[in-house]
Amino acid sequence: MIKSILAFACFIVVILPFQATADEFDGDAEARIKALALEAILERPEIIEEAIARLQALEEERRLAAIQQTLTNRRDDLEYDPNAPVLGNPDGDVTVVEFFDYNCPFCKRAVEPIKELLATDDQVRLVYREWPILGEGSVFAARAALAAREQGKYEEMHWALMTGGRADAQSTIAIAEQLGLDIEKLREDMNAPEVIEHITLSMELAEQLSITGTPSFVVGNNVAPGLIPLAELEELIREARSAVNE
Repeated sequence: MIKSILAFACFIVVILPFQATADEFDGDAEARIKALALEAILERPEIIEEAIARLQALEEERRLAAIQQTLTNRRDDLEYDPNAPVLGNPDGDVTVVEFFDYNCPFCKRAVEPIKELLATDDQVRLVYREWPILGEGSVFAARAALAAREQGKYEEMHWALMTGGRADAQSTIAIAEQLGLDIEKLREDMNAPEVIEHITLSMELAEQLSITGTPSFVVGNNVAPGLIPLAELEELIREARSAVNE
């Protein structure tokens, strides 16, 4: 099967320069072309790698184009969703969107750089997308944090979960109790439609942006996956700020 795919890829490489398609050839001509392609592969095996590299490059171009299209079409959902928590300056000139999970160790390591960013740049809007992908404990913690908004405790809940140990139902409720939340109300609010809607939208946006892990940041027209250094995040912010001011 793999050999057939590779042969087909090489067939495409041979045909493309002539801008022809299989429909333009009768059976004998098509068979002859395939034979020539196989002969070329046997004489120069590296053509297989060249064909694969070309196909991979085309696929990457399509992926990046799709991401840019999503950034254009879903900008309001990403940056101005009224159902998303906002830290920093709500009226800031640059928005940083972070997709995260409370059980992601790299997200926890991003806490101090994020706090430093907010402390040193008072024009940054930080939009949080709760994206619980690391198990039931992550889902429970995300829903609890979002529910804590009803008691004005989202930010405190967020930082406490981020700096604590592994998040599960027990540890999350313990943190909520320490923060003085009404636990009965919290549990009720965890099932509110807006909580489910937030997480569902996070899943949808992450898929469309080809985000596959946490943390991931969206700044302007850039999607930056992984735990990026503060200096790199600041550079993305400068780039986005310059684009706005042009």
